[in-house]
Amino acid sequence: MSPAPAIEVKGLRKSYGAFEAVRGVDLVVPVGGVFALLGPNGAGKTTTVEILEGYRSRSAGEVEVLGIDPAEGGTALRSRIGIVLQECAIDPYLTVREVLAQRAAYYPAPRPVSEVVGLVGLDAEVRKRVKVLSGGQQRRLDLALALVGDPELIFLDEPTTGFDPGARRAAWEVISSLGALGKTILLTTHYMDEAQHLADSVAVLSAGRVVALGPPGSLGGRDRAAHQVRFSLPGPLGAQLPQLDPPARRGDREGEVLVMTTNPTATLHALTGWALGRGVELEGLEVTRPTLEDVYLELTADPDPVGAPRAAAAGATSRGPAGSGRAVRIPRRPRR
Repeated sequence: MSPAPAIEVKGLRKSYGAFEAVRGVDLVVPVGGVFALLGPNGAGKTTTVEILEGYRSRSAGEVEVLGIDPAEGGTALRSRIGIVLQECAIDPYLTVREVLAQRAAYYPAPRPVSEVVGLVGLDAEVRKRVKVLSGGQQRRLDLALALVGDPELIFLDEPTTGFDPGARRAAWEVISSLGALGKTILLTTHYMDEAQHLADSVAVLSAGRVVALGPPGSLGGRDRAAHQVRFSLPGPLGAQLPQLDPPARRGDREGEVLVMTTNPTATLHALTGWALGRGVELEGLEVTRPTLEDVYLELTADPDPVGAPRAAAAGATSRGPAGSGRAVRIPRRPRR
């Protein structure tokens, strides 16, 4: 018998007056691994995630997170989840160690602080006050705060924003290792390479609905899409290209040639044989399929509905520390 999913959502809806921000979302997130929730600004991601976390009420639908209705979960649920927000309110005069020790006290079985700072690469900063940390170091601290309680389910909201490339890769290793340990990760990100690298499954939201769901490698049928063969030729040589099926056409740039093909091996054989026979270099030759970003942009091409309330929830009560059972006022995270 397969285990119950970490998250199960059926017919989720959320309205702000006459505007429906979430319009019948269905999701199943299995235990373990990384599930990415993608979508443009105003797609309903923030609202959906906040309902799952228990910080926003729903208008209709059924929601279970770790077998608990988040609207009624309270500290019983919050002690089992970790959250990385886009913006966190942290006392700037505390040290990294003090902040993590304070957060760890909210959980019944936290991870050792020394272990957590090692996981996120803050060993050298553990005695520094929060106010002197760089932007990237503060995001690492945000990640550490989500991990210190050793939660079963972790919500990561744009976790690598502000990271340099090396720090992003290090964060990816941490996230991947948590998935391998059986933790469940719900990731929201605007970095398509991040979703491609980390996620076992992806859901794309647009205008409050799930418009695609599946592994990133096959989302939107990208695993079955035609290959794109691109290269550049000087001058009029393009008119002498071999006969191809389908035929070559002009690309986006000056002198660029584009061939869409479902048989890239035969196409490349014909092109390279033609080029070698004439001593011609196929400059910038590349063979690609639509990227996850290409598919994402196509799926979310429709504009946001007119009348979306950008500040519908302004002034709503924001989260307190996970497991604290109380709310504090913190900056609202930007709507996506």
